[in-house]
Amino acid sequence: MVHVAGTNGKGSTSLMIADIISTAGYKVGRFSSPHLHCYEERFTINGREISPARLLSYLQLVEERLLSWPGSDFPTEFEILTAIAFLYFKDEKVDLAVLEVGMGGLYDSTNVVQPLVSVITGIDYDHMDILGDTIEEIAYNKAGIIKAGVPIIIGPMPAQAEKVIAVYAEKLKAPLVRSANIKVEQFHAPDLRGQVINLTSSYFKLRQQRFTLQGDFQLHNLACAVSAVEILLTEGFAVKAEDLTGTLAKLKLPGRLEVLCTDPLVIGDVAHNPQGAEALSHALQELLPDRKRVLVCGMLDDKDRAAILKYIGPRSNLAVFTRPLGQRSQNWHEIGALWRKQFPEKSCYELESITAAVKKGLEILSGDDYLLITGSFYVLDEARNYFQNI
Repeated sequence: MVHVAGTNGKGSTSLMIADIISTAGYKVGRFSSPHLHCYEERFTINGREISPARLLSYLQLVEERLLSWPGSDFPTEFEILTAIAFLYFKDEKVDLAVLEVGMGGLYDSTNVVQPLVSVITGIDYDHMDILGDTIEEIAYNKAGIIKAGVPIIIGPMPAQAEKVIAVYAEKLKAPLVRSANIKVEQFHAPDLRGQVINLTSSYFKLRQQRFTLQGDFQLHNLACAVSAVEILLTEGFAVKAEDLTGTLAKLKLPGRLEVLCTDPLVIGDVAHNPQGAEALSHALQELLPDRKRVLVCGMLDDKDRAAILKYIGPRSNLAVFTRPLGQRSQNWHEIGALWRKQFPEKSCYELESITAAVKKGLEILSGDDYLLITGSFYVLDEARNYFQNI
């Protein structure tokens, strides 16, 4: 097992680890969350999703076992999905399972494993109603995935968070490995097709390497992934430099700085917390420094919407706000008021239908503007379907 936690970057990091080890010839399962379009996306082996029929059979098996569940403390949806992932990977006899934490770490249902290596990609404010109000509390929760004697890799994070993790790791005699030990840098300015990078580590040296994931934040995620791969090398996995080069040139991660349409230019990204929004804003400034945008955005009620707008609003000429699906978006109209308070000189529209909001955004594009669709996985789900079907 490889166990991956972090406020942002879990999906990218776990994808890179799984794909690199798979390219090296191993059978690799990956359990991820949330999904964009369907639950099958959460369970993959060597990049292939579980079939609907297979998933249904596991759901029926778990449901059957739960008929005799004692008491009222019934398993959550995510706990049931975790159980299915374990069953699926066991039945398929995978060589390695890469598991993403659902939320936090300490109390997460994935945190029953004894991994070969653990990863915490980074720490910032998110899910504060559950994980805690301070960086230290959030860090302590995520540090809960650290196991005695098991190497823990950490990405860039605030000093107070790193201190919490370092103390936790020392207590458990878990070797602490900083991803900053891996040197990853852009070879030249990125474009919409991806990046060209140089990478130097203890085992690998890549030069002018095509890397298809956008955003300089992905360089940090790549450093975390390569750090984990190097730990796996010490555990007997055989990985060559060409396994990295082949993987990095063809990685795809829907919903992360994804070009949904080229004419007009439409970009989608699931930046659903302040750290993600800041990284998105910085990446777009680097990719499209001279172009303004129209924003289509929908966020859940429990997100720090004002902080997210602070990062994605300044270079947006206009905004269209919409409602993500589900009960967690009943106050979706409030984001319009936040926008008008922060950017009184900029107009905004409010359309409950996601598809209608996307169409409105396209309608009000002018000149060299591009459309940015962001906020929630639910919004990206419907938007991606819209562009795939036009």
